[in-house]
Amino acid sequence: MKCENCTKTECSKKQKNDENQSSTRESVDTREENGETSEFHKLAGKRVYLSDCLACDRCVSEEESQRISQQNQKELFGILNLNKKCDTSKHKVLVASLCPQSLPFFAVKLNLNIPEATKKLCSFLKSLGFHHVFDATLAADFSILESQKEFVERYRQRNQDQQALPMFTSACPGWIRYAERVLGSQVTPHICTAKSPQQIMGSLVKDYFAKQQGLAPETLYHVVVAPCFDKKLEALREEFYNSLQHSQDVDCVLTSGEIVHLMEQSNVPVEDLESTPLDHVFGDTEGADLARHDGSGAEGFLEHIFKFSAKELFGVEVEEIVYQSLKNRDFQEVTLQRDGEPLLQFAAVYGFRNIQNMIQKLKKGRFPYQLVEVLSCPGGCLNGKGQAHTESGKADKALLQQMGEVYTSLPVRLPETSAQVHRLYRDWLQGAESQKTQEALHTRYRPENPASSTADFKW
Repeated sequence: MKCENCTKTECSKKQKNDENQSSTRESVDTREENGETSEFHKLAGKRVYLSDCLACDRCVSEEESQRISQQNQKELFGILNLNKKCDTSKHKVLVASLCPQSLPFFAVKLNLNIPEATKKLCSFLKSLGFHHVFDATLAADFSILESQKEFVERYRQRNQDQQALPMFTSACPGWIRYAERVLGSQVTPHICTAKSPQQIMGSLVKDYFAKQQGLAPETLYHVVVAPCFDKKLEALREEFYNSLQHSQDVDCVLTSGEIVHLMEQSNVPVEDLESTPLDHVFGDTEGADLARHDGSGAEGFLEHIFKFSAKELFGVEVEEIVYQSLKNRDFQEVTLQRDGEPLLQFAAVYGFRNIQNMIQKLKKGRFPYQLVEVLSCPGGCLNGKGQAHTESGKADKALLQQMGEVYTSLPVRLPETSAQVHRLYRDWLQGAESQKTQEALHTRYRPENPASSTADFKW
C-alpha cells in the first residue's frame, strides 16, 4: 500500500540508485528552510511529503495500514460501548497515559495553564468512561535514566567495541523506522536500546499497575495521547505484544488533535468540566505534581545525558548547556572541553532534512559526535503532526510559540530525584541492574532487510 501518490522513484528518502533520484534529493536538500517546514516539501511534482511515508524503501504494508486505521476514535468508542452493554465480567478497564509534550497543546486550546488544563482533560476522559489517567513523564524519567547509563557504558567500551559509539537516541519512532528500513545494519547497533517513554509506559501499565490492581493485562485497554501519528505504528511493533497474554503494551494511540476533536464534538463547555487530578500508578496522588525535563521542545535526552556523562566520566559539573547552531537551529552541537581539547561532543538533529545531512556526514567520515539526539519532527516533539499542524500540513507557528511558552513554565525535575522512580526500581524491577529492568525497559532495533543495506559509513 502506498501513501497518497507515492511511488518509490519519487521518494526522496529512498537510497540513491539512479541519477533522477539523486537530482530529486539534491533539490530537496538545497531548498531554503526555516526549521518548521522541512518535512513538507513537495516531491517530484506530487503532493507527497517526507512525513507521509517513513518506510522509505518499502511503503507501509496493507496489514500495517489496516492496524493503524484501527487506532482511532471509532475503535475507542467501540470499547466504551461494550463496557456499557456487555456483562461486567467482560468489561475493559480503560487507562489513558498523557505524553508530556501533548499537555501544552491542551493548555493553549483550552486557554488555561498546563496543570489546570490537564485536570480538565482528565475530567473529560473520565466522563467518556476512562477509569485511570496517568502522566507519562514518569516513563520518560526511566527512559532518560536508562539512556544515560547506557551511554556511559558504551563510552567506556568504545576502544573494545567498534559499534559502541556513536549512540543515537531511540525515543522517536519516525527516526527508528527510517533507520531500520533504510540505513540498516550499519546504524541499528548504534541505536540506544532503552525503550521510548511511550513503550515504557506500556510496560508499566500492563505489568506493574495491572498486578497492583489484581487484573490480567488483557483486561486493560491502554490508550496513549501523543503529539505524533508515528506513535501509532510504534505501538504495533511485535516486541511490544505479549502473545501468551494476548496483550499489546499500548492498545491505541490517539493524537492530541484527535482528543481535542472529541472535546469539541461533545459540546461540553470547558468551564463545566470539573478539575480532576491525575491518577498515579501507586493508587495515590503523592508526588504527582506536573514537571518537565530540560530541553524546550523535546524530552531532554541530550541535556540529561550530557550533564550526567560529564560528571560520571570526567568529574565535571555542567550547570548550563550552550548550543552551537550549524546549518540551522534544528542541527546543533554541544561540546565539553578541557584545556581546549574536546572531551564530549553531542548533537541534536531534528527533521528529516537534517537527518539526511547527518547521514552525509557519516558517509564522508566527518562525524565527531559520540551521541546524537534524533527526532523526525523539526523543532522537536511539540511540533508533532498530530497537534501542531494546519490542515494543509504546515506547522502552525503561532500555536508552536504559545506551546513553547507554556511548556517552559513548568518546573524542571531531574529524573534522578524522582521518589516514584526509585520506588519502582525497587518494587517493580527488583533493582536498577536486574534482569527485570533489562526486559521491561529495553529492546533491540534491527534492520528489516540487512542484505539491502548499502550505506557506507565511516565511523
